[in-house]
Amino acid sequence: MKFLRFLMIGILFGIVMTKSEAISWYRIQEMFRFDSFHMYGIIGSALITGIILVQFIKRNKMKSALGEEILMKDKDLSIIRYLGGGIVFGLGWALSGACPGPMFTLLGGGHSVVLILIFSAILGTLSYGMIRDKLPH
Repeated sequence: MKFLRFLMIGILFGIVMTKSEAISWYRIQEMFRFDSFHMYGIIGSALITGIILVQFIKRNKMKSALGEEILMKDKDLSIIRYLGGGIVFGLGWALSGACPGPMFTLLGGGHSVVLILIFSAILGTLSYGMIRDKLPH
């Protein structure tokens, strides 16, 4: 029962992703070809909303739904680290036409071909976990 709220949030997220056309391969292609502002507007809105909400959580010392303190540690802002990760993520997104959130929304929408992407994402995550200690962080 306690996971029901997370299921409902996931369903709401899927509806928003679908209605905003953020899962559309055509919209993603338009973004990477710089033909449309649509996806940049969605990403920019999410970024601004995230910044505001993180500041609100920090300043009000909010607790999680389970009553635990929310801790946000400062991160190392090494440009090489983020540039490399962004390039890999962007290439995967451009080649597949989906990032992690929309993959599951597409699956829920009946696009079974996305199972290949989900399997590949899991395989990539496991591969990273195996070589993580050998990478420069």
